[in-house]
Order: sequence, then structure tokens, then C-alpha cells
Amino acid sequence: MTSSDTLHHVENACAQLRRDGQPVTFTAVAHLTRLGRTTLYRSVSLRTLIEEHRHRAATNSSLTGLLEEIRTLHTALEALAARVRQHEEQIRRLTNRVS
Repeated sequence: MTSSDTLHHVENACAQLRRDGQPVTFTAVAHLTRLGRTTLYRSVSLRTLIEEHRHRAATNSSLTGLLEEIRTLHTALEALAARVRQHEEQIRRLTNRVS
């Protein structure tokens, strides 16, 4: 399972490459994130995220590109929500210990 921090880090690397006008490749993302290419390929969520950015770059400003961007944002939002739930559960456990 991929952590939300790793997903966020890969998302930022892909966005940076696109902003800089560079191609989004597994090698470039691995270099920016200091993750191994094998890690990026093996993780379904990371691979999907990178492939979506590659597809978005190819379909820049099209309806398909906008839909892909919405999907990517949805994935990022889900990862963030999962992280918030983890923190809330941790706070509940700590509060129960104190009580």
C-alpha cells in the first residue's frame, strides 16, 4: 500500500515536470522523488498517477484532459481524507488513554 505522503510527493513531481514543460516519465519522476523506478512501476496507485499525468500532457486542455485532471484531484483528495481519518483515530485513542 502506498502512503498518502508518497502519493502527494509523486503528484508534486509530475506537476512540476508539466509546469516546467518537461515530459512526465518514470525516470524523471524517480529522479525528482528519489524513489526507485521499480517502486513507481510496482505500485498500482503511483503508476496510475504517473500515467494519468502523461496522458494529461498529451491531451492538454481537452475535455479528456480535464476529466483526467478531475480524477487525479479526486485521488489526491481521497488520500488526504484517509490521512485525516488516521489522525482522527489516533486522537481518539490518545483521548481515551487520558480519560
